[in-house]
Amino acid sequence: MGELDRVRWHCRRGLLELDLVLSRFLERHFADLPPDQRAAFKALLEYSDSALWDLVCGRLHPEPGAAADVVRLLRET
Repeated sequence: MGELDRVRWHCRRGLLELDLVLSRFLERHFADLPPDQRAAFKALLEYSDSALWDLVCGRLHPEPGAAADVVRLLRET
């Protein structure tokens, strides 16, 4: 199983809306992310569905850095 397959598996969520956003993000952005943003994305996948959805919706704000860049991309997706 390659990196993309593992990440795709971790993107499967119980919240349909989040599942759709993460799937689109993988298709549109993941391959082009630099290593620090890939690591940040993988770390975000460890969040609970509700916390990750709050980040995507803008109810929570990430710390500045690679995670903030990834969240910005997720919000645009």
